Amino acid sequence: MRKERPASKFLAVASAIGISLALAACGGGGGGGGGGFAFLPPTSTPPASGGDNPPAGDPPDNPPPPPVQPVVSCADLAGRSLPASLISLPTQGATVTSATPVAASDAGNTLGDYCRVRGTIQPVDPNSQSINFAVNLPEKWNQKTIHFGGGGFDGVLIDGTEVIRFGPAGKPAPLALGYATYGDDSGHRSGSITDGKFAANDEQLANYGGNSLKKTRDVAQALVLARYGMAPKHAYFLGTSTGGRDALSYIQRWPLDYDGVIANEPALNYTGTRLSNVAVGRALYNNGGAGWMNVAKTLLVQKAAMQACDKLDGAADSIVSNVESCRLLNSQILASLRCSGGADTGDTCLSDAQLDTVRAIESPLDFTTYALANGVKRAGGYNLLEGALVAGPFTTRDLGTRKVPANPATSADANMYVTGDQWVKFFVTRIANFDTLTFDPLNPGSYAARVTEVSNLTDATNPNLAPFFAHGGRLIMLHGLADEVISPNSTIDYYKQLIATVGQASVDQSVRFYTVPGMGHGTGSFIPNWDSLAALEGWVENGLAPATGVAVDAVAGTYGRTRPLCLFPAWPKYRGSGSLDAAVNYSCVTEVGDPLACPNLPAAVTTYKGGDSFGEELRVQIDPATMAYTVTIDASLQRTAGTVRSGTLVSEGNCSYASAESGAVFSFGAGGVLSGGVNAPSGGGFAPLLAFQNAFQNAATPTVFNPVANIFNAVGVQQGTGGTAAHASSVRLRNAGTFQYCRDPVSGAFMTYDASCTQTEKGYITYNGTRGAFDLYTTSPTGSAVTTGGTLTGSMVIGLVNGVAVPVHLVRESAANMGMRVYGLQQSLVSGTADGSYALVSVKGENHDATVAGTGLNLGGAAAALNYDTPVLGVAQADAGRPGNFIFNSGVLAFVSTDTAKAALEFGVRH
Repeated sequence: MRKERPASKFLAVASAIGISLALAACGGGGGGGGGGFAFLPPTSTPPASGGDNPPAGDPPDNPPPPPVQPVVSCADLAGRSLPASLISLPTQGATVTSATPVAASDAGNTLGDYCRVRGTIQPVDPNSQSINFAVNLPEKWNQKTIHFGGGGFDGVLIDGTEVIRFGPAGKPAPLALGYATYGDDSGHRSGSITDGKFAANDEQLANYGGNSLKKTRDVAQALVLARYGMAPKHAYFLGTSTGGRDALSYIQRWPLDYDGVIANEPALNYTGTRLSNVAVGRALYNNGGAGWMNVAKTLLVQKAAMQACDKLDGAADSIVSNVESCRLLNSQILASLRCSGGADTGDTCLSDAQLDTVRAIESPLDFTTYALANGVKRAGGYNLLEGALVAGPFTTRDLGTRKVPANPATSADANMYVTGDQWVKFFVTRIANFDTLTFDPLNPGSYAARVTEVSNLTDATNPNLAPFFAHGGRLIMLHGLADEVISPNSTIDYYKQLIATVGQASVDQSVRFYTVPGMGHGTGSFIPNWDSLAALEGWVENGLAPATGVAVDAVAGTYGRTRPLCLFPAWPKYRGSGSLDAAVNYSCVTEVGDPLACPNLPAAVTTYKGGDSFGEELRVQIDPATMAYTVTIDASLQRTAGTVRSGTLVSEGNCSYASAESGAVFSFGAGGVLSGGVNAPSGGGFAPLLAFQNAFQNAATPTVFNPVANIFNAVGVQQGTGGTAAHASSVRLRNAGTFQYCRDPVSGAFMTYDASCTQTEKGYITYNGTRGAFDLYTTSPTGSAVTTGGTLTGSMVIGLVNGVAVPVHLVRESAANMGMRVYGLQQSLVSGTADGSYALVSVKGENHDATVAGTGLNLGGAAAALNYDTPVLGVAQADAGRPGNFIFNSGVLAFVSTDTAKAALEFGVRH
């Protein structure tokens, strides 16, 4: 059980004065004089509806007690004051400027009956602005309080009426649930949360650094005590961004005041963040703005990172979950973005100066000449190359619209730089027209001591939370790994330092730190909704420590999908089957592997046998040591046998590799199967190919095909002078090596195999030892099955994937009829069997990602629902979202389209 929180200073004061805590009238002062007004009954007779302690004999974890009714009316709070002596930090006292009853029936009010209190806390420095505070006191109080933190540079009143940030949709605001809530404006007013002018005043800066929080808390708790005649049973602090920093700063400085804290995306390394802002600005704007990137270039970077890393977690879902493996691809991603020669040649690449800007955003700042508060010598970089979005539809921020910034910077300049510029001008130099581009974050020169001084005022990096933990305090932290405003890596650094300071066991007992892939700063491709307050309360009040949660996505286009909320350092990895949108199909894992490593590569130089969509029979040789490849044409109607194409494969992760074949991506599947492409024999682009490390060979006499004979479905393509058309049929390969195709007489496509079918092709195959494939002869469609005579019309390669036959028919009948057909068994295909992520190549010379998850298909971004064993066993039919059918055979998926605007045939391997 949690230890009892010590009585507040106000209870001690109440005890000292014997019967009550007095709030003095505005002209009173010191709590005495003729204007005094006693708000409390004697402390020995608490209200019957509740108290600090449950009745004797009650179990320690009772259901919530009945709500507490006020003992003082709302109107009686108006115009009262609290003397400075009852506020822990120096002030000139506090004044309630208004106390307004709000009825549940009032128009637009969803917060129930409550007393809306507003007031001010007067500064010591007459040149400092006062602190505006808001306190909300419900008519039915649940004996709990919530302190809400601020945001940005503050300057806006946090009025305590907000809902839980990243909370479950539809959950009422805490005030509506009976919590007394409060917040403040940190002691200054501004029309913008990026306005730093207030920091030119010492008291205002100290208030922003955390002093206003303590002052507001003291006043709010006094008002709670006055209104209800009792102190709260539990006090919580909730904050996001600057508010997350507020939450951590509070428990580091005043560890006994709160029982539980939620710190979302906390700006805890506040000074490091601002120094990083300046470093990014210098990279963007120095040297005449050579490093500045417009939105098109920024999106180019983001796209390259997403393409390289999206699938490292097993799911193609526009979320980079395996961030640390992705980080290993930084050099490769940057190299792929570089303009030839390093000069800026347009929006399709980045110059060397622009690549340096990306590095400035991505890389941490390491301080070697000075330290920040609590000995911190690093500011975390942003995960721009690991899925963070600093431009585009999933964020409201970008790198500005011009390469020369204003002084001071404005909204037309990079969002990161605007806040850094304000910080240098008003927190550090206090020179309003200072040129921030001349300020070196790594070597601030004469300002180094001032930077450290400001850091001591504003940062929340003290890792010694032992006093907070000692009284049972509990902390939940959450940070998006794609945060584009506050680096999650600084929060990770703090968490590691926390472990080093108080020990892993203490952290395990008192802290839960969740990192969320795809989540930006309240933005991103995944915004989690989960009930953090309920989790915190269950932990503090009932000892139920949170574990892995389930977060519901709040992004409009993907609303409702779920992911596990993993405890750092774990991340959600797709299990390989089931819906990509369901958290149950993911596991929280901690593995970090080399994303360029491919377990499906051969161990030595290996030759794969197969063919392409023009019916060409070919061999692909792979050298895993150098990733050199050679494609040799063995049989073709369009080019000479022996034609060779060669190049070097470059890893793209997930066993996929870029090639020199007109953009074709080679992918290695389990069991020795390879998909890819080779420059097309005509028309440009590439012809998709499928090849196998092992193939069925039948050189014995007599020939025996029993190991591979079966009834199959076939999907394929017919290409030639007559155009391109999809092929779908059934086919039987018999023990003697004869075959028969059947097509439905109405649809001209799939049918249940029937030896008496009328739309048929017949023939036989015979092994050609020279080429390591089967020559294919076509015989009369009306005659019986024979193994002699006929017309040579192509060949067949029967791949063996983990011993299972995957026949590929390569059609070379004439210039009007060339193509390929891939076989899959005509037997029931059960939902889930084909689940997984695929790399596909198409007859249009395209590379597509595809995901099959139960009854859902996503192919190249188009989503469709699937019906299995439709129209025949072994075939999955996709609906209008991506109309067509696929067959699946041993990790090979082949999709034939019924939409003539799409590629007639796409096929590839499962990752």
